[in-house]
Amino acid sequence: MSGDLKASNAKVISTEPLVSSTMMASTTYTDPLGKQRTWESAERSTRPKTSPIDGVGIVAILQKPSGPELLLQKQFRPPINQVVIEVPAGLVDEGETAEESAVRELREETGYVGIAAEISPVMFNDPGFCNTNLNMVHVNVDMSLQENQNLKPELEENEFIEVFSTPLKTLYVECKRLEAEGYAIDARVGTLAEGIEVARRWKLQ
Repeated sequence: MSGDLKASNAKVISTEPLVSSTMMASTTYTDPLGKQRTWESAERSTRPKTSPIDGVGIVAILQKPSGPELLLQKQFRPPINQVVIEVPAGLVDEGETAEESAVRELREETGYVGIAAEISPVMFNDPGFCNTNLNMVHVNVDMSLQENQNLKPELEENEFIEVFSTPLKTLYVECKRLEAEGYAIDARVGTLAEGIEVARRWKLQ
């Protein structure tokens, strides 16, 4: 994204039901009592045949003099007509590992280069509604590298992303502040903030 373009400048014009969609499915199953039931859900059709996941979410911590900060972004999401606070994320390409995808997406969306350090178990975003899943990948970012001081994102034509970072220790409070300002909080960001807050309240090490 360049110039004065902001995610908040986007808006929904209209919403219409689709006459047909390959993303919707009706599943017939039997419950624990043996009763046959049906369940309507959405299915992502872009998962590579060789991949167990659809995409990745990226936990990139920037080490700054004032303390560690989590890399975040603002992006308008038409389904909810709001700008959402998210971690960098994206879909896995054919032949990619989760780690390779995370490093690529981080560079393309934010300009930062990094090294994948840890990968989470497979997570399902909303299993009551869709089959979409992902790995969260922790990526180490060396702030001393020239590439990470002169950022050059490689956004696609339809991507308008604002990148920022916030102190990790105050992420929970920051999520509440951003929500009060009208932003929506992505579940991955909110869950990470909740985890930090639980650890703080219960003095977990």
